[in-house]
Amino acid sequence: MFNVSKPTLDDVPTSKQLLRSTCIALVAAVAILIAIVLPSEYAIDPTGIGRALGLTEMGEIKTQLAKEAAADAAMDAAKARAAGTSTGNASIATPAQTQGTPQLANDSAWRDEVRVVLKPGQGAEVKLSMKAGEKAEFSWIAEGGVVNFDTHGDGGGQSISYEKGRAVPADDGVIQAAFNGNHGWFWRNRGDADVAVVVRTRGQYAEMKRVL
Repeated sequence: MFNVSKPTLDDVPTSKQLLRSTCIALVAAVAILIAIVLPSEYAIDPTGIGRALGLTEMGEIKTQLAKEAAADAAMDAAKARAAGTSTGNASIATPAQTQGTPQLANDSAWRDEVRVVLKPGQGAEVKLSMKAGEKAEFSWIAEGGVVNFDTHGDGGGQSISYEKGRAVPADDGVIQAAFNGNHGWFWRNRGDADVAVVVRTRGQYAEMKRVL
C-alpha cells in the first residue's frame, strides 16, 4: 500500500558526518554572534565588521537608550522615596550656577535659533537637514541648569554619533555631515528644575527643525 523505500545504511549519515555538521553549525553560530549580534545589540565589535556594516552605531544607540531608561527609572524611584519623607533636599549648585551662566558664542550673524524648555526628565531633539560633506556651525547653552546631550545624525538607513556629554552647560563647534540626512542634537534634562536650551546655527544646511 505504501511504496516508501527504507533507507539503506549508505543513506544514513555517519557519526563522523553528524559531528562535522554540528561543528560547522556551531562555528557559523559563533561567527554570527561575534560579527552581527554583539555589535548591533551591545556595541561590542571585536572584528570591526559591525562598524563597517553600520551595526555598531545601532548597538551604541540601543545601549544609550537602555542607560536613559535605567536613569529614568532611578529618578522616578528617587522621587517616590522623596515624596514619602519630609526631610527635604539639599541644594546642589550646578556648573552653570557656580561659574556663571555661559554665553552663546559669536551672538551676531546667526542664521537660525531654536529655544526649547525641558522639564525634569524630558528630552528634545533639533536637527539640520544636510548633504554629505556640508558644514554647519552651532552654539547652544542650557539656561538654568545642565543637560545630557548626544550630537548625532541619521538618514538613508545610516546613523552616526559625533559627540556625547553628561551634565554639560553649553557647547559649540562645527558639524560636518557624514552622509545625506538629518544631523543635530538630542538633549535630556536630568535635573530637578526646568532647563531652557537655546541653540543657534549657521552654515550649509537646508533647514533647521525640531523633530522631538
